[in-house]
This record gives sequence, C-alpha cells and structure tokens, in this order.
Amino acid sequence: MMEPEVVTALLRKAFPDGEIQVEDMTGTRDHFDARIVSEAFVGKSRLEQHQLVYAALGDAMKGPIHALALKTYTPEAWAKLKG
Repeated sequence: MMEPEVVTALLRKAFPDGEIQVEDMTGTRDHFDARIVSEAFVGKSRLEQHQLVYAALGDAMKGPIHALALKTYTPEAWAKLKG
C-alpha cells in the first residue's frame, strides 16, 4: 500500500513541469486514479505516455499499486479539453 502523497511525489520527480492529481479510489491505498499534464508527453502516443508513468513509479507498480487509472495529456491537449 502507498499513500497518495508518495505516488504524487514519485510522479513529480519524473514530471517536474507536470500538473499532477492523484486520488485513492477505494481508500485502500492500492487503487489510484491519476491525471498528469506534462510537456514530456508531446509527440508521444498514449501508450508511450503511460509507459513513462509506469517507469516513474517503478517497483510500486509491481506490488503496492494494484490498479492505476491513468489520464495523460500534453498541455495543449489539456487546454483544449478544458475548453
């Protein structure tokens, strides 16, 4: 199990320019919802974006984090979505 703040800290280290939001979906500290907006995603496919996130979380994805719902955006895509 991991605290959402620890997940957020790992993501901030990998995406220092990012706008990052992490929520514990079930209260069990192993199912998370994460939204990341970062320049690091520019020119990358959705799969490549998610692979960057998984790499940032490292070993946490092999045990402490059971489920992760990801939403990744470039700043431009996020701006368009927000309208």
